[in-house]
Amino acid sequence: MDATLSTTTTQDSLLFLLPSAATLLSPLLTVLLVAVSLLWLFPGGPAWAFVSRSRATPPGAPGLVTALAGPAAHRALASLSRSLPGGAALSAFSVGLTRLVVASQPDTARELLASAAFADRPVKDAARGLLFHRAMGFAPSGDYWRALRRISSAYLFSPRSVAAAGPRRAAIGERMLRDLLSGAAGREVVMRRVLHAASLDHVMATVFGARYDAASPEGAELEEMVKEGYDLLGMFNWGDHLPLLRWLDLQGVRRRCRSLVGRVNVFVARIIEEHRHKKDDAIGEPAAAGDFVDVLLGLDGEEKLSDSDMIAVLWHGSISYEMRTARMR
Repeated sequence: MDATLSTTTTQDSLLFLLPSAATLLSPLLTVLLVAVSLLWLFPGGPAWAFVSRSRATPPGAPGLVTALAGPAAHRALASLSRSLPGGAALSAFSVGLTRLVVASQPDTARELLASAAFADRPVKDAARGLLFHRAMGFAPSGDYWRALRRISSAYLFSPRSVAAAGPRRAAIGERMLRDLLSGAAGREVVMRRVLHAASLDHVMATVFGARYDAASPEGAELEEMVKEGYDLLGMFNWGDHLPLLRWLDLQGVRRRCRSLVGRVNVFVARIIEEHRHKKDDAIGEPAAAGDFVDVLLGLDGEEKLSDSDMIAVLWHGSISYEMRTARMR
């Protein structure tokens, strides 16, 4: 009897509390909906709503911009900019909490590219996961970035280096011609594969000083790692724009980056160690022209890089070459 009375009393107490809880929750939901609506309808989207009103902001469309989902996002964004009052030269929009601008005129784009405010490239979650924040592509502007740029320019793009790589480029070109001529006998030739193989061959010879046959286990592993890194960098990751989703890693970007970096560390560290042994064995002999690994190992003083920095720079160089070639394809 006492138990039944106690249960009834508890139920009555809960029923008594429900109306007050609903009454308290309703204003909170109302305030939340109003705040979200105001952020949603703010010109340029929610990310621009937090910019200080003392600073001038470019015109922008309210709400969510879906232009990026189309096959020709640049044309859709240019049309959107022209439709806004005063937005023909510069307009704003948001992706999550990230502020973006669209420059639709050459003079405006040139001014942005030359501005110190845009000197640092935003570090994507995938780029940080792949150690690229320690390489030239995503490193912040400063002494370290300038040192990497000077090293790359002096070795990879100097007239002497370009001329020295001439025979290698000619050999790669001859292999491409043989692949194309084989199609004249009735076999189909996929240009994408021909260009990809030539690009990877040239990159590996320039950066690592070796030629990897795609048919070998080592070459297949390297090609798979380069493709995975390219896919991760090119993927649109909502975690870059919404911190909660970055923590949850719903798209698996962080998990894939950790797995790939482990494989890259083993692969590139082995190449660096092999170059160190060759350098030690060649003491006292005339210095021969080396590859980019030899250049990095030969740095002294303030320019000397740690092994982890060398892995990041070499890996970034491989992916960058592949991305440039993919755009040509």
